[in-house]
Amino acid sequence: MRKIIIFATMKVEQITSAQNPKVKLLLELQEKSRTRREKGLFVVEGRRELEHCLEAGYQAATVFVCPEIFGEAIPALGEGQTIGEIPALGEDINVIEVPAHLYDKIAYRGGTEGIIAEMKAKPHTLDDLRLGESPLVVILESVEKPGNLGAVLRSADAAGADAVIICDPRTDLYNPNLIRSSIGGIFTVQSAAATSEETIAWLKARKIQILTAQLQDSEWYYDTDMKRGTAIVIGTEATGLTDAWRVAADAHIKIPMLGRLDSLNASVSAAILLFEAVRQRNS
Repeated sequence: MRKIIIFATMKVEQITSAQNPKVKLLLELQEKSRTRREKGLFVVEGRRELEHCLEAGYQAATVFVCPEIFGEAIPALGEGQTIGEIPALGEDINVIEVPAHLYDKIAYRGGTEGIIAEMKAKPHTLDDLRLGESPLVVILESVEKPGNLGAVLRSADAAGADAVIICDPRTDLYNPNLIRSSIGGIFTVQSAAATSEETIAWLKARKIQILTAQLQDSEWYYDTDMKRGTAIVIGTEATGLTDAWRVAADAHIKIPMLGRLDSLNASVSAAILLFEAVRQRNS
C-alpha cells in the first residue's frame, strides 16, 4: 500500500473559521447526497479509508489537515521534499490547514487522525465491473441503511467477492456513514448501482446463477451448489425481495431460523451465505 504523502509543492492554505465557504462546502458534502451528485465530490476521513480510496484509483481534490492531530506541521520545504506518512496524493490539489477546534467541527466522526479529503467521484455502473472466473456477486435490493450496506461490503471484501451490486438504491454509495461502516470496503470491493431489471439481464447474459434468500419455496443454503458463477440476492428486512427477483431466480435458499424470529439482519445473512460459497469453493 502506498504511503499518503503531502508534497511541499502543493498549495497550502490556512483556514480558521467555520464560516469559510470551503468549510461550508465540506460540511454540505458530508450531509447532502444532492450536493455530492452535483459537485461530483465526496468526503473521506482518516488515513486507512483514504489509503484504500487512493489505492482504488480515486483522485483527491482538496485535503483538510490538522497538524496537531495529524502529527506533522506543513512547513515550506524545498521542492521534492515531503512530510507525513499519509498514499501519494499528487501535487495538483489544495491542502487546507485547520486548527484543532475547527477540525472537531468538520470531522464527521472522531479518531480520524487529523485528515479529511474531498475526493472526485467515479461512475459505478454494471459495465465497469470486471469479473473473474466463476464470479461471486452479492446483490442488495432497495437497501436503505448505509450501515447495512457498509457491513455487507466488509463481508464481501473478507470473502473475496467479485462485486456488490445495489439495485434500486435508497442510499448513495458515497454516504459518509457507508464509508465509515465499511471501513473503506466501498473502495476495496467493486460496486455498482442499477435497477433490478438491468441487473437481472446482466446476470443472465453472463450465465451467473441467481440465488434469492427467502423463506418461501426454498432449500437450505448449504445444500445449494455455489461453486459456479453465483449471485446471492438479499432484500430488505421489512418486505424481502420483489417478485422480479423471485421469478428470475435459479434457486431459492434459506438459512435455518431456530428461534421465534423469522429473519436476520441483511448484512448477517449476506455474511453467512458468502462464507458458505467460500467453504464450498475451498473444499
